[in-house]
Amino acid sequence: MCSKAFPKQGDLKKHLVEEKPYTCEMCNKVFPLPGRLKKHLRTHTREKQFACEMCKKAFSEFGHLKRHLLIHTKEKPYACEVCTKAFSLQANLKAHLLTHTTEKMYACELCSKAFSQLGHLKSHLRTHTKEKPFSCEICSKAFCESHHLKKHLLTHTKEKPHVCELCSKGFSLRQNLKSHMQTHSKEKPYACEMCSKAFSLQEKLNVHFLRMHSKEKPYVCEVCSKAYSLLIDLKTHLRTHTKEKYICEICSKAFSLLGNLNKHLRTHMKEKPYVCEICCKSFSKQRTLKTHLLWHTK
Repeated sequence: MCSKAFPKQGDLKKHLVEEKPYTCEMCNKVFPLPGRLKKHLRTHTREKQFACEMCKKAFSEFGHLKRHLLIHTKEKPYACEVCTKAFSLQANLKAHLLTHTTEKMYACELCSKAFSQLGHLKSHLRTHTKEKPFSCEICSKAFCESHHLKKHLLTHTKEKPHVCELCSKGFSLRQNLKSHMQTHSKEKPYACEMCSKAFSLQEKLNVHFLRMHSKEKPYVCEVCSKAYSLLIDLKTHLRTHTKEKYICEICSKAFSLLGNLNKHLRTHMKEKPYVCEICCKSFSKQRTLKTHLLWHTK
């Protein structure tokens, strides 16, 4: 500290923010207030003192626990005034509001692609720099996005916090639960304006539009220069060069596509999500259901 005196408490607080007198001894990062340093230290100690009483998941900060509790309460107090869609976090509402504006003030200097959010531009820039700042502490695998790392960590913990309310089946990722819910409901409210094909999820419509109708292909293979509109399609294509395979942990059978591995796993789990609406017979593969339906049309 510097022993400097101030007539008002507000002036002292302003001085502390500017000076940042509290230094982390582990990484030399500086902070204006002792409370912020204390919070930061938990990133080094991995201390998680705030535990959820409903599922026992623990957090290093109380604010993170409060946000987590909204998963259990289903509370969504922040509503969009344009389309009435509701969100559990104010930050998510702010991000959503940008979908109603066409303004894209953040432009990439490398390819001129523009974004409505600064965070989206930063994420996009990593497609040029190939930077992967988020590393798994268990297996050292690196990711360009923090949420990709969070998804990956679930492969180590085997945690399945997202549970189907109809059949109690658990899933590690929320989108997997959403996809599973399609087995209970045949509703497809999201229609493509270009070809009228309908989808049960907005995410699937988005993927369909980019894959089938978009002329923009920013993801280019460095080996053969083939371009794709979706990053996942580029990653799948790269396996044709690297010969990398997805291995079944049960029988060691190898697959070049993750989707094919997931289909194969159903043969072990006896899962049959594709149900015939005419006779209620179920199948593990969609194409088998389609073949079966031909018997009803004869």
